[in-house]
Amino acid sequence: MKKSFKLTDEKKHTDRVLEAIKHEIRKYIKRERKKKLPDSATMYWDFDCRIGVEEASAKAVVFEELIKALDEIHKSGATACYIEIIAKAVNKPTKPTEEEVE
Repeated sequence: MKKSFKLTDEKKHTDRVLEAIKHEIRKYIKRERKKKLPDSATMYWDFDCRIGVEEASAKAVVFEELIKALDEIHKSGATACYIEIIAKAVNKPTKPTEEEVE
């Protein structure tokens, strides 16, 4: 998903607009996680995220920090923001065996 969002709307309160954006992000993530993985036993969905006031100034953030970064942009007084979320299948980290732990 690569999309620019308006953070203001003359008919809605800015908090409701912000909640609608967060809902759309969460809905997209839920939809992407339902997709079939190439190897579901050893893989999971990970997301590359970028956020900024505009596309050129967007910075990479960890997925868990995306909502916090959106709140920061909203607090800064920006009227729009750019969000990019790209899903990728990643191998799960391997658990160390008993021999490796010792």
